[in-house]
Amino acid sequence: MLDGQAKLAENDEVRYSIVVMRALITGINGFAGSHLADYLVARGGWDIWGLARKPVIRWDHLQDDIRLVCADLTCAEDVSRVLQHVRPQVIFHLAGQAFVPLSFRQPASTISNNVFGLLSLFLAIIEHGLDTRVLTVGSYEQYGLIQPEDLPIDEQTPLRPCNPYGTSKIAQDMLALQYYFSHGIDVVRVRPFNHIGPRQDVSFVAPAFAHQIAAIELGIQPPVLQVGDLRAQRDFTDVRDMVRAYYLAIESGQSGDVYNIGSGHALSVQTLLDHLLAASQVKITVEPDPERMRPINVPLVVCDASRLQQHTGWSPAIPFAQTIHDILEDWRLRTRMNLKAQEIPV
Repeated sequence: MLDGQAKLAENDEVRYSIVVMRALITGINGFAGSHLADYLVARGGWDIWGLARKPVIRWDHLQDDIRLVCADLTCAEDVSRVLQHVRPQVIFHLAGQAFVPLSFRQPASTISNNVFGLLSLFLAIIEHGLDTRVLTVGSYEQYGLIQPEDLPIDEQTPLRPCNPYGTSKIAQDMLALQYYFSHGIDVVRVRPFNHIGPRQDVSFVAPAFAHQIAAIELGIQPPVLQVGDLRAQRDFTDVRDMVRAYYLAIESGQSGDVYNIGSGHALSVQTLLDHLLAASQVKITVEPDPERMRPINVPLVVCDASRLQQHTGWSPAIPFAQTIHDILEDWRLRTRMNLKAQEIPV
């Protein structure tokens, strides 16, 4: 558990001061990484460092709050240099390849990025004798081919991966557990279910819909929204609730343990789309796109996050309607900015 206060005695008077914890967020330029940085900044008491491949912070609003270091996580020498310099007390390890279709096209790089990136961190912690608490972020994809009797999915559900991404996350998860047992590294493991919200890449389902709606509203796309199969039911959590769970897991989670994170409720992709269409400003026709159709191996996913709730008190707090509003507003802003940039003569 992290202690956010220090008690100091001076001339028989007792005063309290906030202890500043130094955190390193890998994947700071990613979807969840940027929201986690926002959360830590808002809480205060954190000296926040971000690790990225390139010396640029994508999110302008974080420029004054984050110190950036650059490294290829799969290069042990790079990571050793960074950890020797930063010497973090906490590492939130969010970096990695997280897109399932890409994992089929590039299985070797998916496994390399997701496994060797974490290994490099562990080796550097050991090399420099750091007392660092590490959060490793897995995925519900580790559970893979869910059977009806498995629902809701808890941490004891068998792991039956059905894509290279899920396999890479199992390997990462077991690597974390092994280094906890073999080297005593203070690691907490989490398995988040689907999370959505502003800043998510257009490759994922909610931003793919919102991006098209924003383009249609501005008249740069015909009023037809292309969709894939809408029948799958998933456990959606707002990314801002998700990163709060990451913080609470680091603060109060048991070392070596693993925690599912999700809302405990399933919504169909059709329902997600219906909410976005209801918030749109124009009439839109929905049209199936054969290129977007993929077989549904797992029709229904529901998370059991009771272990995390019991250990930390976490529960999702952001209403689904707020999440939908914020996703759509994010893509309206992005689309307007892209359109404006195209109008500037070179």
